[in-house]
Amino acid sequence: MQQFSIDEIFEIAEQIERNGAKFYRSAAELTRDTEQQRLLTNLAAMEDEHERTFAGLRKQLVTDLKRESVYEPEDIAAQYLWAWADKAVFDMEGDPFAVLTSGADIKEILRVAIGREKESVVYYEGLKGGISVDADRAKVEAIIQEELQHVAMLTRAIRQLQN
Repeated sequence: MQQFSIDEIFEIAEQIERNGAKFYRSAAELTRDTEQQRLLTNLAAMEDEHERTFAGLRKQLVTDLKRESVYEPEDIAAQYLWAWADKAVFDMEGDPFAVLTSGADIKEILRVAIGREKESVVYYEGLKGGISVDADRAKVEAIIQEELQHVAMLTRAIRQLQN
């Protein structure tokens, strides 16, 4: 089995965040409701910040771990990360914006966003398991907590639309 580096793992995390920011900005352009626009643009800004955090961690860890691999055959978290990298769990090359162009309403867009946030949490949990430095693991945990807050925010927005 092919191994992959911490550099590649963090590049995937950065791409997840770039995709998320782009998704939220595109969704914000589709709504005329200022409260929904504000929610979506705020989420995009948070995803931008997460990308910067992962880029910083990536730079630091790649320097520290030059040729080390996170993959170990018996490590479940590493196997899951490999599945992500191999597109078995989530296709990073698929069109995450199809829902935005299919005429879906804002509730459907928010449901898709919730699913994407949940997938990122699962990925980051696996990522966190492969980090040995407590401070770096804490940074990833902080992002996980923010992603969980995103799910809560999006869920509240859906509930408000149903009232």
